[in-house]
Order: sequence, then C-alpha cells, then structure tokens
Amino acid sequence: MRQAKGSGDLHLNQERNSEPLLNDSRQRQRPEVNIFWFRRDLRLKDNHGLSKALRGSYPVVPLFVFDRNILDSCAPDDGRVSFIHEQISQIKEELKSWGGDLKVHYGTAEQAIKELQQEFDVKHLICNRDYEPYALTRDLAIKRLCEEHNIGFHQFKDQVIFEMDEIVKDDGKPYVVYTPYSKKWLKALETNPLTEYPVEKHKANLPPGDLGAMPSLEDMGFKPSAHKVLPYDYSPVMAQNYQGQRNFPGLTKGTSKLSPHLRFGSVSVRQIVRALLPIEDITLLKELIWREFFMQILWHFPHTVTKSFKPQYDRISWRNDPKEFEAWKNGQTGYPLVDAGMRELNTTGYMHNRVRMLVASFLCKHLLIDWRWGEAYFAEKLLDYECSSNVGNWQWAAGSGVDAAPYFRIFNPMTQVDKFDKQKTYIKRWVPECDLPRYPKPVVEHKMARTRCLETYKAALNQAV
Repeated sequence: MRQAKGSGDLHLNQERNSEPLLNDSRQRQRPEVNIFWFRRDLRLKDNHGLSKALRGSYPVVPLFVFDRNILDSCAPDDGRVSFIHEQISQIKEELKSWGGDLKVHYGTAEQAIKELQQEFDVKHLICNRDYEPYALTRDLAIKRLCEEHNIGFHQFKDQVIFEMDEIVKDDGKPYVVYTPYSKKWLKALETNPLTEYPVEKHKANLPPGDLGAMPSLEDMGFKPSAHKVLPYDYSPVMAQNYQGQRNFPGLTKGTSKLSPHLRFGSVSVRQIVRALLPIEDITLLKELIWREFFMQILWHFPHTVTKSFKPQYDRISWRNDPKEFEAWKNGQTGYPLVDAGMRELNTTGYMHNRVRMLVASFLCKHLLIDWRWGEAYFAEKLLDYECSSNVGNWQWAAGSGVDAAPYFRIFNPMTQVDKFDKQKTYIKRWVPECDLPRYPKPVVEHKMARTRCLETYKAALNQAV
C-alpha cells in the first residue's frame, strides 16, 4: 500500500478551498490551528515534520497518542511504554518552557483528533511517515477522516535517510541483496544534503495555553519497568572502534546502543549520519544501511511479516516442540551462549547482535521451531523491536529471507563461544551456574540436530511446487 510522498511545504500556509463543515458562530470562534502528531519521532531537535508545521501560517498544537490498539497487547511492565512515557514527559515540559504545551491522549488517534476538533478549527494534520503494516493501515484511516472533515493531511520523511523506493535498481525494481543496495545508498548519500530541520527557533508558533495533564503509567494500566533504555554513543571513538569491538558480547561498551533510540526517534538519524561521515571506518554507518535495507524490503514485500520471502521455505515441517521452545525462551537449553543471550533479553530487553544470530539460528535449525515463533517472542521482549529488522533478521537466520544465510549454514553454539566469548565473560554474567552440575544438559545434541535440520530442509526444498 503506497502513500503519496510529502514534499516541500505541502501547502501548509494555504487556506482550504472548500467550505467548513459548520458555519455557525461556534465554528468561526474556534482558534484556527494545525496539529503536529508525534509518533516515531520523540524529540524536538531536528524533527522534520514538526519543523515544517511550525513554519506554517497557523499556530501548531502538538499531539501524542498512547494508542490502545498497540498498548492493549503490551505487558504491564513493558520497558518500551515506560521509555515512551519518559520521552513524552520531557517533550511536554520542554514545550511548556517555550510557552506551549503538548496534548497527550490515551485511546486512539481518531478519538484524539475528534476531541481536538471540538476545541479548535483544525486546518492541517502533519506527521512524519511510518512504514510498518499497522501504521500504514492506521494512517490510511486517519487520511480518510481528515478528508471527511476537510483537514489537510501531510507526511514527511524523518526516521530514515532514504525511504520506500528511493534506492532501487536502474530498472526500478527493489534490491533484495544488501551489498548492491548499500553501494547505491552510499552513492546517493554523496548528493543528499542531510538537511537539519530546526524547531526551537520557530517556537513562537506554539499557541499559549494548557492542553491538559498527561495520563500516568498507572492511569493506562502500566507500571515503571525495570527494563531501561540505555544512553547511546556514536562518538568518533565508538565509531572508529566499532568494527573491532562489536562481535564480543562481553564488552559492556562495545556497541552504540542506538537501536531503541532510532526505533522511537529520540535521536535524529540525519544527526547520526552527519557525525559518522568523517569517520574512516564506516562499519557503524553500514549498520544504519542494514536498517533501511530491511525497511525497504518490508515496504516492497509486506507479506514477509507472516510468510517466507522464499515461498519454498514455508514447506518446512517444523517440529515446534513447546517444551523446547520454553527452554529456549527461559535460557535453559544447556548451551551457555544461547542461554546467556535469552537471559539478557528477559532481564534487560537487550540482546547483543552477535548473540541474536546464534539464538535465532539455534531455534530454527537446532530445534526446528518456526522462525515466526521466535520473531513474535523478540517482538514482545526487545526494547529496540522494529518490525522490518526483526522479520528480516529472523528470516535471514532461517534461510528463508532476502540475502539470507544459506540453509546449510548452521552455527555451532560451542565454537561460537571460542570465537566471541573465549573467557566466558558474557556467559558468566548471565549464566553463573554454567560449570556447575545443576546447569541443564543440552536439550539437543549438536551433530544430530545439524543432520536432522539438513534433512528436513532438503525434504522441503526438494518438494515439487
């Protein structure tokens, strides 16, 4: 489902041509405003859509919606909800210090917009684009609502450098292999200005007045989470050392911790790329390209959320043993590096990327459990959960996706320890009993599991279509 791209100022300064729905005195007395709707852009600095909105002719009412369509499926102590609440609280306080405020609604976007219409004559609704399946469906409904009420609806690119079909092959077809995509991405970056979109200097266009208190976590049925989003680091020192450090989970400061901040937009991706451009080693920059690669894959192939990119992989006869799945989830497989990763995830909401590849491969190939089971569990637990990257990486591990690991590539969970955690620094942090008799025996023997996986995959892939 494609959306019209936002470009330029999208007529934010123009009057609507058609007559208002209501022509009584109440309609004329309501203040004329634009609404800026925060979503995956939880910051004031370098916010594309907000900057555009504030440069329009109407005062801007900022809005955030705690969307029950999403929240009702979250655990009461979900760390992502706590983080969003903290970010929104900070934005509201900063806007107040500028003389404005933030309207915070608990419910649905439709309800929030209708409520604001009772108080304001809403001219335009402005937001930054989101590309995930639920967001596309929601935004289409909001666009229709705006059309019904004679409200302009405008979206801008903010969470990526290149979106949708901006990086495609010369024939217009999408890339399904990372390397040529990344080369074209880097080439396109040479002529991309990485524009910064100022916000504070346009703060005079925030209307004064109280937009009401924001709901507490408890009001929405949540409580503060022990899972905390950690500060990010993309400093020159981090970026230059990233290649040499990123594969070793025992290093507590070996990675940037950017992913949850990118997920929720608490940092500008343009700001990050501007900072990384002078760095000689571009490994960290390439991780940002991987993120956008998977985003454009999801955009072009939305069926991959629930189906294998390579259809023949949906013929695999998964074992889907529930007891083994529980052992995997709880870090009780008897393989220390796998268990360490799952315990880190369950305890903190994070998991080191090198370990993610191992635990995903182990679930799909050692235990022959459907990659969708693992993807759903990560979606529930990861602080940095992003549909496109999560689906893309799980399909990579299963061998069923674009640019995937071949099915016969099966990580050995013992040799992975020798390569990446030889001193067991990471393992002992999360599995202190790994050398004690009470540590569980392996749920499956590696050599047998490897043979079983190869036979199962071959049988599926050799079936007549």
